[in-house]
Amino acid sequence: MTIASVPGQDRAKRLLQGMLRSGKVAHAYLFAGPQGSGRSAMAQAFAMTLLCERGGDDACGECLTCRKVQHGNHPDLHRVVPDGQTVKIDQIRELQRELSYRSAGSQRKIYVIEAAETMTVQAANSLLKFLEEPPSPVVAILIAPSEQAMLPTIVSRTQLVPFTPGDPKATEALLVSEGTPPLIAKSVVHLTAGFEAARVLAAENWFAEIRNVVIQLGREIPSRFPGVLLTAQTQVFKTDLAEHTDILLQLFALWYRDMIYVMTGREERLVFPDQAEWLSKQAWTRSVHAWTRSMEAALSAVRRIKANVQPQLAFEQFLVTSAQTAG
Repeated sequence: MTIASVPGQDRAKRLLQGMLRSGKVAHAYLFAGPQGSGRSAMAQAFAMTLLCERGGDDACGECLTCRKVQHGNHPDLHRVVPDGQTVKIDQIRELQRELSYRSAGSQRKIYVIEAAETMTVQAANSLLKFLEEPPSPVVAILIAPSEQAMLPTIVSRTQLVPFTPGDPKATEALLVSEGTPPLIAKSVVHLTAGFEAARVLAAENWFAEIRNVVIQLGREIPSRFPGVLLTAQTQVFKTDLAEHTDILLQLFALWYRDMIYVMTGREERLVFPDQAEWLSKQAWTRSVHAWTRSMEAALSAVRRIKANVQPQLAFEQFLVTSAQTAG
């Protein structure tokens, strides 16, 4: 993948290609933005460009060097990923040893640290010393969710390249052009931060199934409570879908937002357009405030799961709250 072929992120592209054209390549970069926004793809494309035999502001994608990068076997490109939950000091020390050797022929050595925010204090301090006195010519690319997630001392020694969530409409169109079913594409773009993450989620076999469960439960809540609790138990928590309760709840928030879209005349923005007829009848049974409360209940349950509340308990409490709001 070249810089130009990374979906979206025009600002990041301008920053990186401007440096490449001017020849003022920094010794360290911080690619900061939400997961799935294209940070990793851009890191590989930028590294490939720096190593490309033809030079210029983008990789050719065809020379031997570019092919080695694409196949993951270029000796001067090193990638560090968390060992378990964190990037450890031994990994940074091993990286430093690797970078102390002469390059395999290219002018630069490059290292990419994924999830750099997970570095232990010892690993971060070891890397900091390395950034303060970088061997030349070595380029570091750190990938993290934000500047705030990193030590200020590390941020101050890097060139920030910000990544932002992708445009949902553009991402949706690109997914559909690749063969993703339109209804799936319309849903995943509202659950992810960019094309890279949306493509991964859309390819999951369980996603279409969990979307159907939301539709079924969403229709049952107004009329079949507490029977809907049994439906949730049999269709979600006695199946593999239980692993994705957070996605289920986020889809419910979108389901309730669709109710508000119907009431405010914005049907063209529906995430569940295949349910437009039922939504148009049901939306007016509650106030906008009531639907908003149901949305908030779904998102609150997501937060509770992230705080280690048992997923089934969080989901059932959400269902109770949603049913009470309907009363």
